[in-house]
Amino acid sequence: MSNPKEFEFIEQLASELSSHELVFPTSLNATMKIRHALNTPDIPADKIARIIGAEPVVTAHILKLCNSAAFNRDGQPVTDLRKATMRLGLSMVRNVAISVGMKQLIQSKSAAEVPKLVDDLWKRCLRISALSFVIAKKLTQVNPETAMMAGLLLNIGKFYILNRAHGHDELFTDETSLRDLVEQWHTEIGAAILESWDIPEDIRAAVLEGADTDHAHRGPPDLADVVAAADFLDGKFYAGAEADLDWTMVPHTLSTLNLDKEKSIALMEETKDELALIFQALS
Repeated sequence: MSNPKEFEFIEQLASELSSHELVFPTSLNATMKIRHALNTPDIPADKIARIIGAEPVVTAHILKLCNSAAFNRDGQPVTDLRKATMRLGLSMVRNVAISVGMKQLIQSKSAAEVPKLVDDLWKRCLRISALSFVIAKKLTQVNPETAMMAGLLLNIGKFYILNRAHGHDELFTDETSLRDLVEQWHTEIGAAILESWDIPEDIRAAVLEGADTDHAHRGPPDLADVVAAADFLDGKFYAGAEADLDWTMVPHTLSTLNLDKEKSIALMEETKDELALIFQALS
């Protein structure tokens, strides 16, 4: 590695990784405490509302999501936090906390230094999350809300690296090198983050295998298949690469979901309105 500053930064990441002393913004730590508290079995609705109400940003996002077209079909506005959490359900509320936390992670100096890189990554994260939800619901027995969370977390390591890189301004002089650094390290960093947040094992496994479209196993499609397919389809359809894709070599994950070129195109077309609603609600 020719850049000594880049090497110094990687050493810092490696140290944080090995010592399990990951550094998060204070606001993110507060948000993730909410998600952790909501894992308590049989937690009363009133207590949920009190816990969430202590974090205004999460509260605002829950009310926004509850009143969005995706979750409020009758059009009657909901302003009571307790009613909003009951309508969405605990799984979706946890997803909101994850989404807010990740947004807090990228709202740093790094967002100002490489705005397009951060903005593109955030939008892709939301699209993968929405696609994971839709694929799970329409093509599998996987819980759609669990798939949504796994999709949200797929690139958490990339957000962490970009957040930590803001103290190393010289890394931003070459965006290509920064992208390479992020791609090289994000999986290990992401795994450490998921472990520190006590994310369930099935979600952690799906996130770690999410980029593997040749993920092979026996039985019906699993969570890793869903996330890998969402990541693949988003990369091909939204990045404009679909025309260059060799559909004679369909990735194993898509075959497991019984998706070929025609069915993939049809899925993207049939669900575009639902995907747009979920994307908007999570933004």
